[in-house]
Amino acid sequence: MKTKRAIRWLFSIAAMYDGLFGVAFLLFSGALFEWFGVISPNHPGYVQFPAALLVIFAIMFAAVAIDPVKNRDLILYGILLKVSYCSVILSHWLTTGIPDMWKPFCVSDAIFLTTFIWAWAVLRKEKG
Repeated sequence: MKTKRAIRWLFSIAAMYDGLFGVAFLLFSGALFEWFGVISPNHPGYVQFPAALLVIFAIMFAAVAIDPVKNRDLILYGILLKVSYCSVILSHWLTTGIPDMWKPFCVSDAIFLTTFIWAWAVLRKEKG
């Protein structure tokens, strides 16, 4: 089925995306903040914990990619992750402002959010 293959690709890409950014912020957050001209938090743990959570979500997305039908219920957690990030970033973006480094992630996550909802709905029909 072409749709299931597309869903596998979607979650493979999501796993790589969140995994790479999670590892990058886990290990190199100071350098990334400096490169983007953003003031680092007063302690790296404020960034390392959410970065570690991204790595955990990447592992979860990989599980969905391996067996989308069996792991359909996990997609809801991915939807909630993307809603959480997008709503926080977008609210600050539209009201008080936010450093530009976070805006492309918001746009990417909004795209992931939309496609995750699509995949969740498609697999709902298949799971019965």
